[in-house]
Amino acid sequence: MSADADTRARTSAGTAAHTPTIVLVGHGMVGQRFLEALADRGVTRRARIVVLCEEPRPAYDRVRLTSYFSGQTPEDLSMVAAGFIAEHGIELYVGDAAESVDREARTVTARSGRVFAYDALVLATGSYPFVPPVPGKDARGCFVYRTIEDLLAIEEYAGTATTGAVVGGGLLGLEAAGALKGLGLDTHVVEFAPRLMPVQVDEGGGAALLRTIERMGLTVHTGTGTQEVVTADGAVTGMRLSDGSELATDLVVFSAGVRPRDQLARDCGLAVGERGGIAVDERCRTSDPAVFAIGECALAADGRVYGLVAPGYEMAQTVAAVLAEEEAGDGFTGADTSTKLKLLGVDVASFGDAHGTAEGCLDVVYSDSRSGVYKKLVVDGEGVLLGGVLVGDADAYGLLRPLTGTVPPVSPEQLVLPAGAGAPVALGPSALPDDAVICSCHNVTKHAIGQCSSLAEVKKCTKAGTGCGSCVKVIEKLLPAATDGGLCGCFPYGRSELYEIARTLRVTSFAALLDSHGRPEARGGEGCEVCKPAVGSILASLNNGYILDGEQASLQDTNDHFLANMQRNGSYSVVPRIPGGEITPEKLIVIGEVARDFGLYTKITGGQRIDLFGARVDQLPSIWTRLVDAGFESGHAYGKALRTVKSCVGQTWCRYGVQDSVRMAIRLELRYRGLRSPHKLKSAVSGCARECAEAQSKDFGIIATANGWNLYVGGNGGATPRHADLLAQDLSDAELVRLIDRFLMFYIRTADRLERTSTWLERLEGGLDHLEDVVVHDSLGLCDELEALMAAHVDAYQDEWAQTLDDPERLRRFASFVNAPETPDPSVRFVPERDQIKPDLTFLTLEGIASR
Repeated sequence: MSADADTRARTSAGTAAHTPTIVLVGHGMVGQRFLEALADRGVTRRARIVVLCEEPRPAYDRVRLTSYFSGQTPEDLSMVAAGFIAEHGIELYVGDAAESVDREARTVTARSGRVFAYDALVLATGSYPFVPPVPGKDARGCFVYRTIEDLLAIEEYAGTATTGAVVGGGLLGLEAAGALKGLGLDTHVVEFAPRLMPVQVDEGGGAALLRTIERMGLTVHTGTGTQEVVTADGAVTGMRLSDGSELATDLVVFSAGVRPRDQLARDCGLAVGERGGIAVDERCRTSDPAVFAIGECALAADGRVYGLVAPGYEMAQTVAAVLAEEEAGDGFTGADTSTKLKLLGVDVASFGDAHGTAEGCLDVVYSDSRSGVYKKLVVDGEGVLLGGVLVGDADAYGLLRPLTGTVPPVSPEQLVLPAGAGAPVALGPSALPDDAVICSCHNVTKHAIGQCSSLAEVKKCTKAGTGCGSCVKVIEKLLPAATDGGLCGCFPYGRSELYEIARTLRVTSFAALLDSHGRPEARGGEGCEVCKPAVGSILASLNNGYILDGEQASLQDTNDHFLANMQRNGSYSVVPRIPGGEITPEKLIVIGEVARDFGLYTKITGGQRIDLFGARVDQLPSIWTRLVDAGFESGHAYGKALRTVKSCVGQTWCRYGVQDSVRMAIRLELRYRGLRSPHKLKSAVSGCARECAEAQSKDFGIIATANGWNLYVGGNGGATPRHADLLAQDLSDAELVRLIDRFLMFYIRTADRLERTSTWLERLEGGLDHLEDVVVHDSLGLCDELEALMAAHVDAYQDEWAQTLDDPERLRRFASFVNAPETPDPSVRFVPERDQIKPDLTFLTLEGIASR
């Protein structure tokens, strides 16, 4: 019997006397993908599947490991869908590694002593971190950077350290350096090669990356190695480098590459490569036909060990096809090693022949050292794109990688030049051929994506976009425009419809709304960046409590996460509410003292408020405490909510005034404060027809008359200015408030996401006449309901700053660094200007923004 026939016989479900057993050793990302591939082919229904997992938890996303330090939990990183293991009858043993394999008896013995017979054995043991054999490498304070347990140990130890050093300046090394910096440590990177990321980027790309990283406050040592870890009392105190220098450090992370974990294979006599790795053929079969190897432990038939997840996924699919007795095509004959990632907030990508090793190739280079952008394309003499390196700006990666091996439809120069710098021809996804691989993690082509109608469907049906995520932007551009009016690919309903569903069914969570009314393919998912903030706003407008509690925190836009406006250098502005622009001298003094004591930039806005700029995230609670104690509250400058109700001084002081505009402005601002809406809201009250408060350029504006108030709606002073329309005139105070209540709630119920009142009013069928019928004449019988919704908002209002200050658990969010909450963020820097401060633009990088 041939080897293939022997394996098929042992894995066949054709005999009632024997249920074949497949044992998987290792449950990492590739191992989980293998299980999913078996399930897709129905193998889990006709075979016993046993999984031995060395780590104390099921498979998790090792690619996004560093996100643990930015708030992701181990559960968030899980790769195993809820119920998957039980649904497919998989026997998963966590924390129980395989100790030995008896190939003759075809059994695997686990650490626990359990013995499992197998018909097919799949080794997915991954790799282990290489630690240079230097003195002191095992001292207390030395770590590797590979698992969640490693991160937990580093996090705990970092609480007693001030300086950290990473040995290795490759992908994992820079990830580790970012983690140490995020923990508040003064961080060094030691790289033996003459540049950072020597495998992925060339000399020019390495130089651009070095400049950007050094601006972030990291110290980089290239062209030198570690000779010794210096210790005292068994703990790390420093490092001695090969160039003769010494580095004082409390913590060392070794991230100098990985090696295949092939010891289990060696011990049972399987063939391994000279430099490691379990030797496999195109079917990922080892020297024993009943044993397969996939992922980073495997030495592929082309003589390479692939350290990326995408080739591991291809191997997993290959073995699953063999065990399912499917045609495996050519099997695994090699893989694309292109990569795109964000290191310390900097985009870095390489693809194809990035180093230009082909004979006669030419380089096309664009470099801007001031902004830290470097782009190089490698082409041959015929213009065929062979590869490239992108540092600082990798947006084009998703389009360039699939074009590798072809002559692009535009010249190479146009592909590297920034927008507006001589690139007249735009290169879009339509330029890609149908067989272009858009998602290299799952080998999904443009044609396959074109068969889907939404991003959620693409992810469910093809798994594209669920790996590293670098292809998502291109996928979105390839999808046909939605024709059902749905909010996004997750919901078939528009925003107004979702509002009514949430209101009438009393839905109080995003997950419940998605599971009950999302598109079938999106249910059970996480939503997208379109629907999450939109639904978050809907739930907030329906008085669903403090916006940063529980699930709601994950729905908010960037500013709402910290109840403050993020500025360009990663600092925040604080904007206390000053209703109607009226303020006492005592409160002015408090604002001045806060600005002075915290070194903030102060500016009086056009909306009659005072903005305080330059606060670090860890300073926000202290600033709020001072302001709240003085009687201030949040001005909601960070939210899609009411910003201000501006006013002139009105009848009280002005000789032309006919009504008390300040009193009315204060009344309205206090009534509608905190009201969440599809877009920000602005208002104003003018005390006479001279219109000093500019009420007709606001979402709702009020102008005093001798007989009362005129109400204007749908104005906008922004990028597309629009004069407001007169809705009603000569209103009493009570009539005015009642109509504004109705107008605002009708807008909130029926507007699209991010739609200003001006755009909404022009889109509204029947326009102003219809609006008047609804909110003035109650033609739809909705007015009692609209007024009740507003009354509920007014009754439920609580100041979000004060709510945060009253809860120690909520305050934990406001720290620059998880393990060093008192440590200021060194990336937030300022320089003096006109007796105040401004952001230090020479230090400004993407890192300060992206890390939040």
